[in-house]
Amino acid sequence: MSEEMNNVEVSSFEVGEKVKGTVTKVEEKQVLVDVEGSKVDGIIPISELSSLHIEKASDAVQDGDVLELIVTKVEEELLVLSKRKVDAEKAWEEMERRYQEGEVFEAEVKDVVKGGLVVDLGVRGFVPASLVEDYYVEDFSDYKNTSLTFKIVELDQEKNRLILSHRAVVESEKEQKKKQLLESLKQDQVLEGTVQRITDFGAFVDIGGVDGLVHISQLSHEHVEKPTDVVSEGQAVKVKVLSVDRDNERISLSIKETLPGPWSEIANRASKGSVLEGEVKRIVSYGAFIELFPGVEGLVHISQLSHKHVGTPHEVLQEGQSVKVKVLDVNEDDQRLSLSIKELEEKPVQEVEKYELPEENSGFQLGEMIGDKLKDLK
Repeated sequence: MSEEMNNVEVSSFEVGEKVKGTVTKVEEKQVLVDVEGSKVDGIIPISELSSLHIEKASDAVQDGDVLELIVTKVEEELLVLSKRKVDAEKAWEEMERRYQEGEVFEAEVKDVVKGGLVVDLGVRGFVPASLVEDYYVEDFSDYKNTSLTFKIVELDQEKNRLILSHRAVVESEKEQKKKQLLESLKQDQVLEGTVQRITDFGAFVDIGGVDGLVHISQLSHEHVEKPTDVVSEGQAVKVKVLSVDRDNERISLSIKETLPGPWSEIANRASKGSVLEGEVKRIVSYGAFIELFPGVEGLVHISQLSHKHVGTPHEVLQEGQSVKVKVLDVNEDDQRLSLSIKELEEKPVQEVEKYELPEENSGFQLGEMIGDKLKDLK
């Protein structure tokens, strides 16, 4: 009698019907359940437990779990059920909502396969290698069992196709951060940055998610032939914001403005009375400009070129010549140095006068000399 009742109970179910079941036994390749509200037993094959491949049934369920299931086959004494299809149906509805709303969500990477990552969302989600990060990743093994944020970039339930992207989330976050940074930047602000790229005309520096250009003229107080002479990729630098063009997302930066100027503490480096060596940079009608330090020139006035009369500075100097000079005066505020070459030269001996007075002990008197001359005139 009980068998007939059981058969009646089984036959009352239809394929596609949803039921609830309590796990009574977990075997390696299948799970047995009591179907709620009936005396019917159900069986869930391991292939119907999860959208992902699992090695044993205990990886997905445990004794006593209450599951939502769908009938896939009605046999004489039991029902063949699927947890995977119920999970998938709910999951597709949720994925459709997330896709339409562009929602960012967190999920765990369940597996690393050739070409990308696998994520269990009730349905199998795939992350192609190119959509994992915004940079090249050679080995994805460290991603397994880690949580990442994703956006759905492609969804096709009929083809069971769900494509996820972590890269899209990263790029969106960077873009948002970039906008916030552009809004917050102020002229003359000093920031820490990292040299990202070097070109012939300067260097691009990352200042926290956005790049700014340090023009070659703003790399150093000294003349720079090539940017690579003073900076290298990956180098940490301090920069000053010169200008911000928010509409075109362009930022002009300066490294030079954060460095001590060439005239800084010049009174200590070129103190009054000190003797230094420099190079003749420019010759003008009134003297010559001597470079003592990079970016620091002092003037040797024409009157300080030599003890001898100098018609034009070109008579005694030529550009590029190395000379020693004495510092006559220092004015750091006006960035002026007065120099002398003459002060380092030996003063020439003056010519002895043709007529000299007789020495006191010569025995002659001035009056006598004049008297003798008067006698001659007589």
